[in-house]
Amino acid sequence: MSDPDYAFPPAPRPALPIQGSDRLFPVRRIYCVGRNYAEHAREMGHDPDREPPFFFQKNPDNLVLDGVFPYPPLSADVHYEIELVVALGAGGRDIPEAEAESKILGYAVGLDMTRRDLQGQAKKAGRPWELAKAFEHSAPCGPIVPREALAGPLSKGAISLRLNGEIRQKGDLGDLIWTIPETISKLSELFELAPGDLILTGTPAGVGPVQRGDRLSGVIAGLPALDVEVR
Repeated sequence: MSDPDYAFPPAPRPALPIQGSDRLFPVRRIYCVGRNYAEHAREMGHDPDREPPFFFQKNPDNLVLDGVFPYPPLSADVHYEIELVVALGAGGRDIPEAEAESKILGYAVGLDMTRRDLQGQAKKAGRPWELAKAFEHSAPCGPIVPREALAGPLSKGAISLRLNGEIRQKGDLGDLIWTIPETISKLSELFELAPGDLILTGTPAGVGPVQRGDRLSGVIAGLPALDVEVR
């Protein structure tokens, strides 16, 4: 069978390194969970009661692997949001919570960089968030740590972010409003999940703006730190 005759060469598929392996994780989709920590929901002006989770997406080519975040155009208020990233090695539809952990290949530390001023404008106008969330370089991410390399599921453990050496975000994975199995199960009701999907599971309180020259360091218990420079 001959190769497809594309009109132009297709872009390479974004992929994340897998710690302890020469293999790469080819990224299919990036899903994000909104307001999944109670204190963050409060700081954004929302009721943290356990309402159904809501989701938005970033693009696979939004990933940043070299630790450099170029400050984006058309915004003067770009915020950091530290998040646990779940990497799926299997998928499906209507996945029961009891089976959700078996779909996980591993975990990573990620940042959901957000053009907060554009997000605020979109909220007021009742418009989608893509301009604020799915812009170039908006998803810095560290290597994936395989599930079997950890002591168990990442259901608890410290999550924090430092800005120029000062703690700005601090929480625990146990504070998630919707647990990782619940999130996978709910998401699979809306989308057919598949190997290569990433899920950013939400951010604790303390989000704030970055400036050119800032250095961010995100840490989640048991995972390699994610260090990012804003340029």
